[in-house]
Amino acid sequence: MPDTLVDAAIEDCRERMARVVEHTKAEFGGIRTGRAAPALVEKLRVEYYGAEVPLQQLAGIHVPEPRTLLITPYEKGQASLKAIEKAILSSDLGVTPSNDGAVVRLVFPILTAERRKELAKVAHHKAEEGRVAVRNLRRGARKDLESFEKDGEISNDELERAEKELDKLTHDHTSEIDRLLAHKEQELLNG
Repeated sequence: MPDTLVDAAIEDCRERMARVVEHTKAEFGGIRTGRAAPALVEKLRVEYYGAEVPLQQLAGIHVPEPRTLLITPYEKGQASLKAIEKAILSSDLGVTPSNDGAVVRLVFPILTAERRKELAKVAHHKAEEGRVAVRNLRRGARKDLESFEKDGEISNDELERAEKELDKLTHDHTSEIDRLLAHKEQELLNG
């Protein structure tokens, strides 16, 4: 029984840390690099018939050219086009949409060196948020394990083994975030 308590706590922590890494990766996907990517707009909230809906549920998003995004609403008509345009204009993308009556076209300008550095800082901030979240998960799991030991449910040796495993998990997940950050930085600064 004690092994299952420790294993369950560690497995729960592993799953949560993996979700943090995935969330951080998604956050990086929303940082513009001078190239068009559906990830830049697919989670954008669009006010449509009184409800906020992610853009990906309202329209198809395509990349016909490296710096152009084409957004084709599933429902034909001006209401969806206007709602999508409004959401893009109110976002922090810094791109003005053009509408030809059937699709919304976004043309991304080439980023200046200064803007690339600003976006690299944003990426660093998002990576740090991810690392802090991973460390907080380790702290929470460690607290749970210490209470198991205090209650006599696991031995001190099992606690030490579990803490070493938690430290390794934390290191692995923060390293993954660092690797993703390095890739994003490379993409931003050399884009």
